[in-house]
Amino acid sequence: MNCSCTRNTHTQRSRRLGDESGAPYATLSEAELLRAAEILRAHGALDDDHRIAYIGLDEPDRREVAAGRVVPRRARVQLLDVGTGLARDISVDLTEGELVLDVPIEHDVSGQVPLLQEEHALIRDLLAVDDDWLAALRLRGITDPATVALAGLSAGRYPIEGEAGRRLARVLAHHQPTPQTMPWAHPIDGLVAYVDLGSRSVAQVVDTGVMPIPQETADYHVPGTFGPERTTQKPIVIQQPEGPSFSFEGDVLTWEKWSLRIGYDMREGLVLHGIGFKDAGRVRPIVHRASIAEMLVPYGDPGPVRFWQNYFDTGEYLLGRLVNSLELGCDCVGDITYLDVPIADARGGVKVLPNAICIHEEDAGVLWKHTEQFTGTSDVRRQRRLVVSFFVTVGNYDYGFYWYLYLDGKIEFEAKATGLVFTAAYDERTSRFASELAPGLAAPYHQHLFCARLDMAVDDGPAVIDEIDVTTVPIDDGNPHGTAIGFTATRLTSESGAVRRANASIGRTWRVSSATATNRFGRPVSYVLTPEGTPVLQAHPESVIASRARFATADLWVTEYDPEERYPAGTIVNQSVGEQGLPVFIADDASLESADLVLWHTFGLTHFPRLEDWPIMPVDTCGFVLTPHDFFDRNPTLDVPASASSCSCAHEAPGHGGDPHHMPHSHHLPVSPSSPAH
Repeated sequence: MNCSCTRNTHTQRSRRLGDESGAPYATLSEAELLRAAEILRAHGALDDDHRIAYIGLDEPDRREVAAGRVVPRRARVQLLDVGTGLARDISVDLTEGELVLDVPIEHDVSGQVPLLQEEHALIRDLLAVDDDWLAALRLRGITDPATVALAGLSAGRYPIEGEAGRRLARVLAHHQPTPQTMPWAHPIDGLVAYVDLGSRSVAQVVDTGVMPIPQETADYHVPGTFGPERTTQKPIVIQQPEGPSFSFEGDVLTWEKWSLRIGYDMREGLVLHGIGFKDAGRVRPIVHRASIAEMLVPYGDPGPVRFWQNYFDTGEYLLGRLVNSLELGCDCVGDITYLDVPIADARGGVKVLPNAICIHEEDAGVLWKHTEQFTGTSDVRRQRRLVVSFFVTVGNYDYGFYWYLYLDGKIEFEAKATGLVFTAAYDERTSRFASELAPGLAAPYHQHLFCARLDMAVDDGPAVIDEIDVTTVPIDDGNPHGTAIGFTATRLTSESGAVRRANASIGRTWRVSSATATNRFGRPVSYVLTPEGTPVLQAHPESVIASRARFATADLWVTEYDPEERYPAGTIVNQSVGEQGLPVFIADDASLESADLVLWHTFGLTHFPRLEDWPIMPVDTCGFVLTPHDFFDRNPTLDVPASASSCSCAHEAPGHGGDPHHMPHSHHLPVSPSSPAH
């Protein structure tokens, strides 16, 4: 990794996730992953013809755990027979050594299991000797297929003749004349290959005509390509001489008044369980489970080469297995604790990914502050936050996933998108759907849409949910001057009625309130989800991608908790049929009154690439916030001490010795002590 680091200002600690493998929600340990493969082999399910497409914790029903029942440790596995193309969904009891579930995954009913990493090598081998592909390259002046970088991509599910039932990938190409060349600058356009992964053959080569290959370099990684580096930056030093304020017990992390379990899944990546806040001597639950359960990148080029270009990075590629090993002082700065993550490979071996999760504290500005003219005091406290994050690379793009916990009980998620935009050749046709970033180089318009699954547990009981809108209050006897400010709270009572759109113009939020717990005034305690209100999926509602990604057509879905409802686009996403996942989950239209509620929140970026995004894109961000609302009886940070520094953060206001009538530069002095300034 190339980065500029002052390493002696940083501290690194490492732990391995899964050390507490006996706990109900603990990540599968290295030993458990190996045990699962051993059991599969013993039952004849894993051999030379089979591959593990996915393996993760088969999570127990939260109601069973809450009732204190002993729940089995199980692994959920998706297996692919690479000889026949048949797939199976299996649950492995790690204690009993049995397969407690073993059902076929039917292609026509659901779809295909995720792409295997070895299938990318298969694509390269097949195209390297395919006559039609090689002929198309020669028409473009390329005689050596080794100088072509191939992107083997999920195929989607389109009504194309001969494709039904086949396990497919579609392949786009970029020219890479030297190993150091950044290939994304040189798309080989007008050309796409359809590869049948099951039969190990090239099904079709689509060549719509030769287009010039853009030639301007994008080799930003080569020093001096775009001029000398700046020399103006002075060091910023972040130090915690007494170490971090958080601690671990197994996989359970505690920081300030927060506690939570850190988990990891090769599909979702980082998973947080049991998020709670200590208040009045007890830990009050807030969220039972939080993850980013799906990520969709739909492209907007409708042409014959790229009309199919839509990626479910979570369900089709298993982004959790694409995690980066983070670099101290580059990806994470300060006093850092890293978590190593065990990941199973397709044949049942296990690789431990080092430094996969980064945990640290950050100063987050002012927490609260006031200078009071009547008492002559000025107080300020600093906010800080705990950061739990990981980064993945999915082809050309890199994504950071950041969970923030704040001193005042706020929870925030932020996605960071960077890396390189996917490129094409720029011409008159693509100008409608793409930006020109270099001579002849196009970057198609596209979106990055994330879906958070938030299994709420506000004070650990059943809940209700209200949609809150700011409203204009009419002028009447109660509001004669028209100055009142109001809001409406609309109860969402059923799953079908809780498919909602955000509306920033009226400040729309969604409030999850406990059905049983109240604050000191007898009002329900609650947490509020505040969306950013950015556009959802822009593809036509009747399009194939809208059908397969129906979750992304609304900002919010709410369902009654069901342990089998894990993924918004369905369990099987690769080449999936339409209307899976959330449309199926809400088909029974379950009541949301006094229920265990799961919130599914879609948010993201709509990207019209700009010149500043090339040759590498500065981070763009999106996310959401969960904020306590009447959850605490007062500001929960009144006990936060003033910062230790050369000056006091709690002191007499300057210049008046406590006399409010001698405050300098005050233009709103009170008439009397009983008449406040504002």
